[in-house]
Amino acid sequence: MWALWRAWGRARRGAGGAMADTGAAASTAARPPRRPRDVPRHVWARERRRSAGTGLAAPNTVYAQVVAAGGRDAGAAVYVFSEFNRYLFNCGEGTQRAMQEHKLKISHLDSIFLSRVAWANVGGLPGMILTLKAMGLQRCVFLGPPKLQNYLKAIRQFPGPLKRMDLAVQLHTEPEYKDETMTVHQIPLAGKPQAAESILPQSPGASTQGGNSPRGDAGPESPRAAQQSLEKGKEKESPKETGAEQKCASRHPDLVMAFLCKIHPRKGKFLAAKAQEMGLPVGTPAIFPIITALKNGESITFEGKELFPEELCAPGDPGPVFIVLECPHEGFVDAVCDNETFRRYQEGHPEHQVALIIHMTPEAVLRDSRYQQWLQRFGPETQHLVLNENSSAVHNPRSYKIQTQLNLIHPEIFPLLSTYQSKEEEAVCSVPIVRGECLLKYHFRPQQEWQRDAVTVCDRDAFVSEALDLPDFQDRVKECKESLAAVPGNVSAYPEIVFLGTGSAIPMKIRNVSSTLVNTSSTRSLLLDCGEGTFGQLCRHYGEQVDRVLCNIAAVFVSHMHTDHHSGLLHILMERRKAFAALGQTFSPLFLVAPEQIMPWLNEYHNHCEEILRDIRMIPSQSLVKGCENIRPKAKGFVSSLLESYDLDEFQTCEVQHCKNAFACSVIHKSGWKVVYSGDTMPCMALVRMGKNATLLIHEATLEDGMEKEAIEKTHSTTSQAIQTGMKMGAQFIMLNHFSQRYAKIPLFSEDFSEKVGIAFDHMRVRFSDFQTIPKLIPPLKALFADDIVEMEERKEKRELRLLKETALILEKLSAGENKEAPKRKQVKNHEELPNKKLKSVN
Repeated sequence: MWALWRAWGRARRGAGGAMADTGAAASTAARPPRRPRDVPRHVWARERRRSAGTGLAAPNTVYAQVVAAGGRDAGAAVYVFSEFNRYLFNCGEGTQRAMQEHKLKISHLDSIFLSRVAWANVGGLPGMILTLKAMGLQRCVFLGPPKLQNYLKAIRQFPGPLKRMDLAVQLHTEPEYKDETMTVHQIPLAGKPQAAESILPQSPGASTQGGNSPRGDAGPESPRAAQQSLEKGKEKESPKETGAEQKCASRHPDLVMAFLCKIHPRKGKFLAAKAQEMGLPVGTPAIFPIITALKNGESITFEGKELFPEELCAPGDPGPVFIVLECPHEGFVDAVCDNETFRRYQEGHPEHQVALIIHMTPEAVLRDSRYQQWLQRFGPETQHLVLNENSSAVHNPRSYKIQTQLNLIHPEIFPLLSTYQSKEEEAVCSVPIVRGECLLKYHFRPQQEWQRDAVTVCDRDAFVSEALDLPDFQDRVKECKESLAAVPGNVSAYPEIVFLGTGSAIPMKIRNVSSTLVNTSSTRSLLLDCGEGTFGQLCRHYGEQVDRVLCNIAAVFVSHMHTDHHSGLLHILMERRKAFAALGQTFSPLFLVAPEQIMPWLNEYHNHCEEILRDIRMIPSQSLVKGCENIRPKAKGFVSSLLESYDLDEFQTCEVQHCKNAFACSVIHKSGWKVVYSGDTMPCMALVRMGKNATLLIHEATLEDGMEKEAIEKTHSTTSQAIQTGMKMGAQFIMLNHFSQRYAKIPLFSEDFSEKVGIAFDHMRVRFSDFQTIPKLIPPLKALFADDIVEMEERKEKRELRLLKETALILEKLSAGENKEAPKRKQVKNHEELPNKKLKSVN
């Protein structure tokens, strides 16, 4: 050992001498390289650690945290943290919104693990990938079943950056995943079809755009759909089989992937005080090789005395093990219980002790005696966390807070939010289990323990008190209520417009992305756009009535193919299918009015992931443009059925100025009212013509006044541009929505605001009789969000000042350029005159 130390010392002194000879140049060369601007800081730090040879150093802090507790509105998702890496297990709709709200850093995600390709697990991935791309991440690693490759290929059908992102998939057939924090083994589980078949009743003639693929209908959560389709395809092959059926048969048989994660062992801490007492050279360079040897478990000889690691090092941590397991239904229980890998961790060996199992498991599986016996075999030291639909955790408390405070201004227009409560009885387990709550943590290091200090709570009384303490708020609310006329008793309750998502681009804590529900009657509803998290918003708005509302939705209009306008569609389709079954109603496919460019995406998902095409009747938006003559006969029949279903005179679209194949729509009811929805657009005369004399215009107002240049670049409208569009078409009232997320709570007001203009909020409920009321809500709204308005106005002043400075600088440069040009022009003139003078002298 000491020979090694002397050799290290000689090498160090030699290096020091060489550095002395090279002087300042060597000092410059020794500086660490600068981080390139396009490389995220955490990625750069990781590469530096790896290049320094510390790539697999064990972390000191590791914990798992619940992002989504399994409830019907949020799904199940878990975030795992270490100081070196961040991971996400499953990414359903709303996961990104919850992570943004609770400050779980999306930009630091290293890998995303997906237990199976069902929309409940992967619905949030398109938005998440777009956000990672925008944050500078060029590559993302996914682990999961083979269908994951199909899914990632399918979402590349979306326009924009998804096509340019490097999406790497590591399957279970490849070596285990390993990084600075842990080693992950993928465990494939093949389930059996459930014994009971659940076939939904269908209305006669329920044909669709998607062909006649066989449907083993078992609700959106059924992992057997693809496998069943594959088996039927083999059994019933015939020459009449359509291309869609043959493609369906190419789906991978359904697999669920469990993840066994082993955190790297951590060496015991060197006891410096004890070493100093024993006379070791603590505080000098000579101690470093001693520490290294002892931490590696080697004994050393110092001054003739042999010293052992256990004398001078605290006990090491062998590395906790945790398992993330989804068991979707009883058909997978045998696959779980008989798995050899799990059995090795049930034999009681200390190195195979499991600290935590995260069960994404329904109550029916928890009640299964086979599953309960399997749980018992892990022993009393193993903790069990359950995430399923019986959770009633609140995942977006800021949304509940804002709505509670808005409710003080007008209880009818801003109703209180609800929660969906599962009616299924909780299983009684033979081992202690912990029910999931949003932000609940389990620490693996430095100490294994539960931590509840971050768990979300909704304290309505605290929300109310905070609002009432704001300056002028109570006075403005009182004045507002005194100014409102009594509502006549004969006012019609319909149509009723419910704003489910009023933000743009990505879901944020206050405003979700685009979605508006138009209830035309007590039994019919129309959905205008369907961004990620639309179903979750329906759950929070309607609570236990959500199934009834889903069955009422007979049509969805998708304005264009940007992800924030349609990535919630599949969840609506699947939950709607469940709702018909739950209420015992006859299933009827949904009319989908959308650009025909949506079909490649839907076909890819249907053919390779889950069956969805039997749930829709496709009406291309292009075919509803006035004067269109090339509408297909099938679509023409669907249009007639759509108009009849909603008691409409007309459903019209027009192309607007946004991206290619972007549309607005106009709906005229037989009773005479007309609602126009702009989708995303710049000021557009085609929209003005289509919307003439509208009762209500719902128009995007992405940016504030003064940002016209940015609005042109992004092909959106400013507040005043949206209002002017409404005025040009003679709209009776204008509701502004689709605000940039820079206006998280409230947008800046423009001078064009009048008694005909209102601002949309998530979960706002508007009837035509509210048009006179809505403008009177502005003073209390300004009092509620006074601090936010001041902050936005300050930002606006700084931006205007910056623009003035930039303009002055440009003018100064132009002026300086002109001054330099003037002497040059004079000099050139003199040169031109000189030859003439010479000619005269010669003459």
